[in-house]
Amino acid sequence: MPSFDIISEVDSVEVRNAAENANRELDTRFDFRNVNANFEFKNDIVKLTAENEYQLGQMMTMLRGQLAKRGVDANAVDLQKADQTGKTHTQEASFKQGIDVAIAKKVVKLIKDSKIKVQASIQGDKVRVTGKKRDDLQQVMALVKGAEMDQPFQFNNFKD
Repeated sequence: MPSFDIISEVDSVEVRNAAENANRELDTRFDFRNVNANFEFKNDIVKLTAENEYQLGQMMTMLRGQLAKRGVDANAVDLQKADQTGKTHTQEASFKQGIDVAIAKKVVKLIKDSKIKVQASIQGDKVRVTGKKRDDLQQVMALVKGAEMDQPFQFNNFKD
């Protein structure tokens, strides 16, 4: 029986490269000249540091642009609230890894409500979909891609 897994993963190497490229872009930008601002990647979290909140917003735009160039979906970014300590403002951007149980339940409900003849089951941080026909599985892939779940999904482990 054909099956595949719906997962949500972000390549941490690509995130690191995006943060490093954004740091290089900071060095060349005129509006960040003589400003203490940087991106720091540690433990799958990018920490943005700047002198005010407006600059944090500009830095987040730069990071999102670099992530898009590297093929990382913008929906994977989970922004924390900006903190102020003295003269510096910091903000952390973490990345969603795996599918939460609540979102997995929404995905399973979406698949069951579509009346496509497949079975979907939650297995840890992924959703396994099985069916008799390959075409049904491809319909499910298109359905999940088209659904707005605020999280990027990938499809792997396709078995025929």
